[in-house]
Amino acid sequence: MAARKLYGAVESRATMRALASLLEHEVEFEFVALDLNAGEHKKEPFLTLSPLGTLPIFQDGDLIIFGSRPIMRCVSHIYLNSKTNQIYMAPKMQGIVSTWIDVEDHHFDPPALKLISELVYKPKNGLPPDEMTVASEEAKLAEVLDVYEEKLTNSEFLGGDKFTSADLTHLPSLHYLMRTPVKRIFQERPKVSAWCAAITSRPAWTKVVEKY
Repeated sequence: MAARKLYGAVESRATMRALASLLEHEVEFEFVALDLNAGEHKKEPFLTLSPLGTLPIFQDGDLIIFGSRPIMRCVSHIYLNSKTNQIYMAPKMQGIVSTWIDVEDHHFDPPALKLISELVYKPKNGLPPDEMTVASEEAKLAEVLDVYEEKLTNSEFLGGDKFTSADLTHLPSLHYLMRTPVKRIFQERPKVSAWCAAITSRPAWTKVVEKY
């Protein structure tokens, strides 16, 4: 069987999510960095692997998956073991995990992405952030975090009593947001603040940040 490979770009939050999942599950793989600026992901042979040009791409023999959340979901099911298990065998509990993965995707990520764009990417390119956009998106994210604060009063993690993909999927955005003034709205919520500290200090995530 061909060696496992992850194709992606280290500056991409999506690639960081897939890296975190693979490292959490102690999967051996080769990381192949692609040049986004050169549009390498939109050319062959990568379009054969990901017809829409979506990154990252995970390949394990004849298994090819593109997109960070599908990769994350797949990895947690295929490569689970007693040491790295992030799956609940009880369907009801796994349904809760799936719910919070979708909450991140549809409610947390949209304002987070806009805030990262305004507070991280724009300054990096010498541009000032749009303060009205920042205020609007911060308010939206704060509303989501209020829901998280309530959820985390009943369990240590979003998916229940153990770390799962529902938590992991937040890590790339947290990596950037916690380095901006928006960090304040996380710290103002005790349960959310403790959750952030717990998941961002995990060895696999530390490895993503330090190595990639």
